[in-house]
Amino acid sequence: MSMRKKIVTVLAGLAVLGLLAVALMPSPVPVSVSEVQRGYFAEYVEDEGRAQLRNPHTVSAPIGGYLRRVTLEPGDEVTAGDVVFELEALPSPALDPRAREQAREAVSAARARLELAEAEVEIQRTQREFAESEYARNLDLHAQQFISTEAMERSRAQRDASRAAERRARHAAEVARFELEAARANLAIADGERSPETQPSLGVRAPINGTIINRHRCCEGPIQQGDPVLEIGDLAALEVRINLLSMDAVRVRSGMRVLLERWGGDETLEGEVRRVEPRGFERVSALGVEEQRVPVMVHITSPREKWQNLGEGYRVEGRFILWEDDDVVQLPSSALFRDEDRWVVFVARSGRAELRPLEIGRRSGLRTQVLEGVAPGELVITHPGDRIEDGSRIRAEPR
Repeated sequence: MSMRKKIVTVLAGLAVLGLLAVALMPSPVPVSVSEVQRGYFAEYVEDEGRAQLRNPHTVSAPIGGYLRRVTLEPGDEVTAGDVVFELEALPSPALDPRAREQAREAVSAARARLELAEAEVEIQRTQREFAESEYARNLDLHAQQFISTEAMERSRAQRDASRAAERRARHAAEVARFELEAARANLAIADGERSPETQPSLGVRAPINGTIINRHRCCEGPIQQGDPVLEIGDLAALEVRINLLSMDAVRVRSGMRVLLERWGGDETLEGEVRRVEPRGFERVSALGVEEQRVPVMVHITSPREKWQNLGEGYRVEGRFILWEDDDVVQLPSSALFRDEDRWVVFVARSGRAELRPLEIGRRSGLRTQVLEGVAPGELVITHPGDRIEDGSRIRAEPR
């Protein structure tokens, strides 16, 4: 075999071995990569809450009585001093047949007493007129010295006594007349009827300028003292209550910035923490886990025009900004994993995965602050699987 043929045979064998090696090599692993960025970063906690009135006013019945129909509805605007509902006296209870007959007899008895009193008035008036004329005659006779002074004084006393007796008889007649009217009134309302047009009423007025939030009673009927009828509030003074986990609430302070999102409007609203309640409560989550929650009150600082359609009880999600900075190196939290006692990531470099230890700072949601280990612009593998090792061939698919 010539030298030329030997060289061709060797080259062909090397080519076959090379193709075989390439065929047996593992194919690159497809991975998702994300770029390490430098920019704004915020550490936050978030949860959902609801809008509520800070100082609602419940308007209740000041006395027991009969409530007239309440015409105001939720959403109606009222001004301080406006009459929001009216109360009147309860109608008299209906009388049974026995009580009705007794009422009729009471009217008859009262009428008889009135007639007797009027007759007594006539008697006393006649006696008073006679006593006055007798005194006038005795006065003339005494002036002519036909009767003694003692007789004249006795005549004056009889005249004064007759006047007093007549006044007493007239007062007795008035009392009898009032008793008759009372007996007639008791008989007139024997069926428990009421006439609102003639009944005096008590108007209950709005304590503040605001909006009707809730109507506890709308229909007329008896009502007890202290029963709630309407709830009035100023929607411009709405705040948001968010029940945070106690481990998150201890990191929140009054005056802290809050972003209010997913409330139904197009814009994110600004707010600040007004109060962190000092007492928590226990609540069972949807998964059946007992949680300690703490109420946190958030004051809305955005202009009212941006959230004028927000109402009491509406759902709002709040994001509490614990820390923020405009110049932070950061990467997706999904790229991090533990290797023994350190945090590491896989960096995509020249088609291979490079295991890189790093030092992290704050973590917030899907992003993590990087203090040392990677530089902005480098690509890190997100969600690395068990097929990825240090030096593995990869095929990057940017997210």
